[in-house]
Amino acid sequence: MQWNQINSIDQIEQIKEESKEQPVVIFKHSTTCSISATAKSRLERQWADAGLGNVKPYYLDLLNYRPVSAEIAQSFAVKHESPQLLFIKDGQCKYHGSHLGISLQEVKKLAS
Repeated sequence: MQWNQINSIDQIEQIKEESKEQPVVIFKHSTTCSISATAKSRLERQWADAGLGNVKPYYLDLLNYRPVSAEIAQSFAVKHESPQLLFIKDGQCKYHGSHLGISLQEVKKLAS
């Protein structure tokens, strides 16, 4: 799994446009939270077997980029949580899950 970093608000519009050609996920990660670390590790372990080669994964360190995290929540009309995974397709958030309830199976259903 090769994460693509998000570190500016400008990237959010780019990601929306990109998602019209290829679905993307955004993983919002708190680097000081053990639950977030567990969720990230689980995603990385399950990614290869989930059949999501057509989905581009983005990673946000929300402690270092709080304004970007807030803009993601507002832009995609989802309540901010951490950790959180958003599935973006056609410029819209089609799925979001948080904590250990994040499901790559749900993402796979929507990505097909």
